[in-house]
Amino acid sequence: MNAPQQGLIGQSIRRREDARFLTGRGQYTDDIVLPRQTFAYFLRSPYAHALIKSIDTAAAVAAEGVLAVYTGEHFRAVGGLPCGWLIKSLDGSPMKEPKHPVLADGKVRYVGDQVALVVAETYEQAKAAAQLVEVYYEELKPVVDTARAKGAASSVHEEAPDNVCYTWGCGDKAATDAAFARATHVTRLEFRNNRLIPNAIEPRAANASYNPGDESWTLYVANQNPHVERLLMCAFVLGIPEHKVRVVAPDVGGGFGSKIFLYGEETALTWATRQLGRPIKWTAERSESFLTDAHGRDHATVAELGLDAAGKFVAMRVSTTANLGAYLSTFASSIPTILYATLLAGQYTTPAIYAEVTGVFSNTAPVDAYRGAGRPEATYVVERLVETAARELKIDPAELRRRNFIRTFPYATPVGLSYDIGDYDATLNSVIELADVAGFAARRVESESKGFKRGIGYSTYIEACGLAPSNIAGALGARAGLFEAGEVRVHPTGKVTIFTGSHSHGQGHETTFAQVVADKLGIPFEDVDIQHGDTAKVLFGMGTYGSRSLSVGGSAIVKALDKVIAKGKKIAAHLLEAADSEIEFAQGVFKVAGTDRSVPFATVSLTAYVPHNYPLATLEPGLNENAFYDPKNFTYPAGSYVCEVEVDPATGHVRVDRFSAVDDFGNIVNPMIVEGQVQGGIAQGIGQALLEHGIYDVDSGQLLTGSYMDYAMPRADDLPNFLIKTAKGTPCTHNPLGVKGCGEAGAIGSPPAVINAICDAIGVKDIAMPATPHAVWQAIQATR
Repeated sequence: MNAPQQGLIGQSIRRREDARFLTGRGQYTDDIVLPRQTFAYFLRSPYAHALIKSIDTAAAVAAEGVLAVYTGEHFRAVGGLPCGWLIKSLDGSPMKEPKHPVLADGKVRYVGDQVALVVAETYEQAKAAAQLVEVYYEELKPVVDTARAKGAASSVHEEAPDNVCYTWGCGDKAATDAAFARATHVTRLEFRNNRLIPNAIEPRAANASYNPGDESWTLYVANQNPHVERLLMCAFVLGIPEHKVRVVAPDVGGGFGSKIFLYGEETALTWATRQLGRPIKWTAERSESFLTDAHGRDHATVAELGLDAAGKFVAMRVSTTANLGAYLSTFASSIPTILYATLLAGQYTTPAIYAEVTGVFSNTAPVDAYRGAGRPEATYVVERLVETAARELKIDPAELRRRNFIRTFPYATPVGLSYDIGDYDATLNSVIELADVAGFAARRVESESKGFKRGIGYSTYIEACGLAPSNIAGALGARAGLFEAGEVRVHPTGKVTIFTGSHSHGQGHETTFAQVVADKLGIPFEDVDIQHGDTAKVLFGMGTYGSRSLSVGGSAIVKALDKVIAKGKKIAAHLLEAADSEIEFAQGVFKVAGTDRSVPFATVSLTAYVPHNYPLATLEPGLNENAFYDPKNFTYPAGSYVCEVEVDPATGHVRVDRFSAVDDFGNIVNPMIVEGQVQGGIAQGIGQALLEHGIYDVDSGQLLTGSYMDYAMPRADDLPNFLIKTAKGTPCTHNPLGVKGCGEAGAIGSPPAVINAICDAIGVKDIAMPATPHAVWQAIQATR
């Protein structure tokens, strides 16, 4: 038997799941082939905005191998795809919530809107037959531009004739206006937070089957939260009993938020498999992913920061138009409101803040959560304002930040959050040392000697993650709880299986969760198995998003472990002929305090299942426990980033020469995994700052960046060797592990650091993301 490993929390244990991924033994949704398998293809609209005058499916139905063709007419009796968060406008009226049909019915609202579902014996037959479906469209003028969608001549939905979904506010407008009147300096910026298109390695996929014997469904789907998928689809769309549907999310090759949502494709397959009586599989082509995966960001913002003569922030005022796309996706309404405006305080003591957000419909793909989900947008607003103000006032950017840092905790912000703990001076001081800011002047001179321009940019961020608590979220419009569930199943031999409602799609749960369990129970790491992603196995779960896995999902597991240990103490007390109160548990051993009398964990577990010597009058056999955890507050990871760039003025090419990051994630379970998460986030943030941009043609509504030929993803040679450090940390005060989220931090803090560095290098107030060579070159020419 392997010896117990002590002190597993804090160790960089290699990810156990990587062995199957690196050797091709993972199982993704597209790997699953069921008996009598059929295949689906979705015919999609080539128009951004058009009436469907008629659909003729006769030729497609008659094509070789075709089993069925379904259109929006078949789905009129079912509900629309739901939005999970109700936002109310400033006047108290609820947001406009037009129906989001499973298949387009009567009208298409973006290029890629699904118009027909063709099912055939092979995928090739389904795809070929889809081309035989004749759809007669009456084209309408599309609405594309975010800043001009409000009041555009063409309406995306009849329910919102001005294309406004809501106009929402956060903070005290009167106090903010009064504070601006007293300000001695005002920094103002107007900018766009560019639209991003998620690009997970694995495209979206689904495989649905129906069993007429017991009238049940099984849906395999590439999704981040299978229980939520089941709940939304069953209760709000198809009206089928939830207990009759099993949703399995096997290995998922990345999500970044784009696989949180309930989409029309898997819903259509679940409905159609019963009609057809055979399983139906669909896997998106990459071009479909570009068109139809929910996009991210896409804000148009005007922001102002007021300061007094001493450089203290007195007020911030933000007006944002947020593009929601053609339909309200699952969490779309909350991203530019609850998860954006509430973070506008950043790390600073700004006493008055007011934000107003107008959510607008457009003839583009729905926009929803993408890595960071509102927090990157907020940090970009705050950190671009702060850096710009520092340069306008000729104050060192680090010094201006220090003058305004929050230092007393807990701290209630003017936009509704209460930070429990932090040390922002520590992370800023640490990153300044890590980045060798003292040597920047010499490096700038060296760059200039070669004909290049060098700049440095700062960014300090704070993130609210581990979405919670449910009662407050509910008061803010959430239509679901934000708890998590965990179950501990102790086997007779002392080995343990954990069932968690969190889902892993690259985060390393099978390793980090096992570390927590093995550490707490004092058993070998290898004796812990982690199960997730299957509604038939897991009690319940809200899934993985918002950097909640360890802080919420891990805390649920810890609560269940506490119950196991408490019951184990009762069993041990009986075996050791002692009182429950005398039993201590540490390092896998139950011991009578102050004595050498003890029993190991495995003996207690075996006793629980072979209860020959057992207090049956007071305890049930077995050693299984489950728990739900609903956090009391968000967790608030924070950090400081420094970016150095070198710009070629002849071409506008930007090279990120150095990038340094220091983050406070509270207690760290696996430093190696945390560093990998931060690296990935920074890579995506640099991608947004320099390369990525989802662009629609304003006249036709066609996606112009619909492939890797046009949408520039960051490559290895676009990135430097990151200098990454986790601070000593301020442990979260309200979860049992003291942990904070880490998965989104890099994508939150990095874009403003990069843009701040470019602005410093070329001497401009602002440059739009993405700062492409052409855009940078033009900005340089404008300064001459």
